[in-house]
Amino acid sequence: MSRLKISAISYLNTAPLMWDFEHGAAGADFDIAYTIPSACAEALREGTADIGIIPAAAYATIPNLVIIPDVAIASRQAVRSIILVSQVPVEQIRTVALDTSSMTSVALAKILFAKWLGGAREYAGMAPDLETMLAKCDAALLIGDPALQVDRTRYLTIDLAEEWIARAGKSFVFAFWAIRKQALAGRDGSAIAEVFQRSRDHGLAPQELEAIVQEWAPRLGLTVEVVRVYLTHNIHYYLDPPCLEGLELFYHLAAEIGALPRAPELHFV
Repeated sequence: MSRLKISAISYLNTAPLMWDFEHGAAGADFDIAYTIPSACAEALREGTADIGIIPAAAYATIPNLVIIPDVAIASRQAVRSIILVSQVPVEQIRTVALDTSSMTSVALAKILFAKWLGGAREYAGMAPDLETMLAKCDAALLIGDPALQVDRTRYLTIDLAEEWIARAGKSFVFAFWAIRKQALAGRDGSAIAEVFQRSRDHGLAPQELEAIVQEWAPRLGLTVEVVRVYLTHNIHYYLDPPCLEGLELFYHLAAEIGALPRAPELHFV
């Protein structure tokens, strides 16, 4: 039986999830390719990948996926890596550049504007280059490592997870592992899920997490303390009941405002 193909994301926040695949035996059992979140989802849609750390929004647009339980990239407070960067106060924003690397954060931004921040704005998808985005629009949505690197003394910034939690009262799920149902044929789904859960657990163990911090801080030009706090406090790596409640509400509101089609029921391995 051929090895399963994994589409992963090359952001700091996925590093703990990938620990066993990059440092342990799990890497020998899978073929791994790194990309951006939106392209990761597209790889599952096209069948060029079997498993992906997909944006939560992608589950509403790609049929025949099942979710690996208990593993997520989520937040129960400010996330710091999903931000709206603005040159003007929120009520004066008329145009918003949306990072084309993202799917979930784009839908989240549209929900926040439509439901709580004064109504929909004019949106334009753009590559994540802040200067170019702000040259053309009043505000810019940035995700991942580029968001962490923004000089927040220069701009008004809104943390989208923090805003969601304040308005909706729920945790927010940005991404989770999903598998194409066809790829599970003849395989032990529970055993596959355990591989991904163990990798998360190992990546969050103190010694391994500190190794990630020391590697990524100079790579991103951030202090080790900023990276350490981000991984231990801003990101929540468990698809637990509060996160599932937030995920269901996100799907409901996204469909209500037309940001996403109605999502299917959550199906797990």
